[in-house]
Amino acid sequence: MTVVLRIDDPGGAFSAVRLASDLHLTHEERSFARDEGGWALELELPDVLRLEYKLEVDHVGGGTEWILDPGNDKRTPGAFGDKSVLELPGYAQPEWLAAETVAGRYDEAEVRGRGLGANVAVRVWSPADAPPGTPLRLLLANDGPEYDSLSSLTRYAGAMIASRVVPPFRVAMLAPGDRNNWYSASAAYSRVLDTDVLPELRAAFGVIGAPVAMGASLGALSMLHAQRRYPRAFAALFLQSGSFFVPRYDRHESGFSRYARITRFVRDTRRDGEYAFPVPVTVTVGKAEENAANNRAMARSLDAQGYEVSLVEVLDMHNYVGWRDAFDPYLTTLLKRAWTR
Repeated sequence: MTVVLRIDDPGGAFSAVRLASDLHLTHEERSFARDEGGWALELELPDVLRLEYKLEVDHVGGGTEWILDPGNDKRTPGAFGDKSVLELPGYAQPEWLAAETVAGRYDEAEVRGRGLGANVAVRVWSPADAPPGTPLRLLLANDGPEYDSLSSLTRYAGAMIASRVVPPFRVAMLAPGDRNNWYSASAAYSRVLDTDVLPELRAAFGVIGAPVAMGASLGALSMLHAQRRYPRAFAALFLQSGSFFVPRYDRHESGFSRYARITRFVRDTRRDGEYAFPVPVTVTVGKAEENAANNRAMARSLDAQGYEVSLVEVLDMHNYVGWRDAFDPYLTTLLKRAWTR
């Protein structure tokens, strides 16, 4: 689909305007052209139904600023603040956002992170009629508070329980802490999940079977790393836009402090199935996002190692709304598969 973005500039305050988004565009492709009274950009958007963006404007007097689109009143929150959002024909929000939900309750916990130099904060959502000590299934989420505030994770849980498509369950939302270190294939963080966090949750709340683990971006990489090191820890994995860096596709990420550790883990995981303990895995990724190629490659490798892999390419990018929109039916299907065995 072709769309045209336009920004008014009747006073000539800008010397240049560029699109700031996750689309793979050259400098020329994302640069607006002057037109009468403003600036305009024509875009082809074949693989997305939503586009989150800002405008990068150069001021005539000097300086560059990133602004929301003044001609578009649609906004969406993100981990780094609000963005303008373009919703194309065919996009619809998930039905569960407006569905009936069960009442829920939040409990706060803090688990000693031995070897991390910090505690791991955990917020646990439970159905209101299940006090601590009532054994339930468990969904364990890296970046959990962000998943809840930006992707409505516990609303999703309440809606799925109310609809009776899955059994009642809790959501344990792990605060990211030192995210770039903890989530980058850290042996210490994986050990803390298996030997500290999960036993504490079992003792304090009651857990039926092994939890399903989920994460996005580095959080997805981290959950896969934990499953490879502690293969009986999780019943299934829901991995969204995983940061499965490989030099072929991700050399631009080489300045990241943990790049070598990540690429080593990804290489070893894809090459060697000796340590594989297959569980059901769902991988979701934006069809147009830069992580798409390495998510496809990881899905193929896990499938070849005996994992039950579902690869889902969504028409969105690397953002919490795109991840939210994949919860149903894809997370729902995974939970049913993991919890009805």
